[in-house]
Amino acid sequence: MPTIRLLVVDDHTLFRRGLVALFASDPGLEVAGEAADAAEAVRKAQALQPDVILLDNHLPGATGIQALPDLKEAAPSARIVLLTVSEDEQDLQAALRGGAHGYLLKTIEGDVLMAAIHRVMRGEPVVSPELMGKLVAALQAPLAPGPIAVTGSAQVSAPAAEPAPEPGAQLSPREQEVLRQIARGASNKEIARSLDIAETTVKIHVQHILRKLGLSSRVQAAVYATERA
Repeated sequence: MPTIRLLVVDDHTLFRRGLVALFASDPGLEVAGEAADAAEAVRKAQALQPDVILLDNHLPGATGIQALPDLKEAAPSARIVLLTVSEDEQDLQAALRGGAHGYLLKTIEGDVLMAAIHRVMRGEPVVSPELMGKLVAALQAPLAPGPIAVTGSAQVSAPAAEPAPEPGAQLSPREQEVLRQIARGASNKEIARSLDIAETTVKIHVQHILRKLGLSSRVQAAVYATERA
């Protein structure tokens, strides 16, 4: 397996150094760079193109959550995991809806953290067990209405257009089955076993689901499916 290249973002030098020392014990992990604030993190992400970004939320200037859009633009293929002291439900919800692939507390054990990094590289969402209750609440929270996109031109007096079809309607029956399994937290291997299909087929279904729904991670897919259950 190729080495997982990490960008560690935290404003506490001693904490970063501790992570660097920890990851040195795993030959499958390599710290490619460090950053102490959001602006530096974006610059390093663009230059290094890491596989995983471990991101603290409480940073000087912009928070980690606020930096998510810029980080995703700077390193589109990177998986971003919040590693923070915040157990706030709003932070958890904002991070997952913002495209983070995981949300872990700094109280996590070192071996569990390293295992979580390997899991997130396999496409699995990772959330600290202590936050599962708040995750359920976050999934059930209603979305704030967003801006309405309008294409083409219309007269003010024109009748209202037909509502756009639900994105989920584009999914095939098999993709809908896979999406339900994702919402239950099943891994690709578990989904393959449950549906009696190859794991590579599951990966293809997951890619199609994310593309059709305009999502970027399994966490967002789980949020989507739970809200519409």
